[in-house]
Amino acid sequence: MVITISRTYGSGGRVMGKVLAEKLGYKFYDREFMRMVSDDTGINEALLCESDEKLGRTYIGVDTGWKEDWGPLPPSDKEYTDERNLFRLQAEVIKRLADTQDCIIMGRCADAVLWDRDDVVRVFCYASEEDCLKRTMEVCGLEAKEAQKRISKVDKFRKAYYHHFTGNNMEDSTNYDLCINTGSMTLDALSDIVIEYVKKWQDNKNICREEK
Repeated sequence: MVITISRTYGSGGRVMGKVLAEKLGYKFYDREFMRMVSDDTGINEALLCESDEKLGRTYIGVDTGWKEDWGPLPPSDKEYTDERNLFRLQAEVIKRLADTQDCIIMGRCADAVLWDRDDVVRVFCYASEEDCLKRTMEVCGLEAKEAQKRISKVDKFRKAYYHHFTGNNMEDSTNYDLCINTGSMTLDALSDIVIEYVKKWQDNKNICREEK
């Protein structure tokens, strides 16, 4: 069982994901991906972090070829560290995790990378501009103006990255099974709602299988 969580910056999606992982006993993956890809490939982790959920240069159009061709380039290829190949290498890690364990995966287009699996619940966390601003100021210790700049910058990067590698709008609710306004309740309470949703989702899946 895999839960993917996409989120707008400042929504608290990452914190909720960690709470979920603790309650469910699942592994939690976020920034650890860069180290895992580095361990697999030998690519410097700092280089990987530079392309983490953002495009280092402007790409026109979308690049969804990975859906038909999963194989990343070999280390000898001159474009081995190109951002497109780094995405494929990261996608390989995501697929491997989904094959081997129950886990929660934050961002990184995991909902789309695992598009062909039926054991994935896709969650999107969002909040009002006011709530995101307040949380960013509190967590990062920033004044309102700087917090707003950070929110705008990170969300812009994430949306562009998501669109480029999936062809979809990150904030389109049809990409997900469950969309949550994190400003409506505490993150702890919301995590319980997600857990209840997952249980109902699993029960319904089992019923559907029995009826076939």
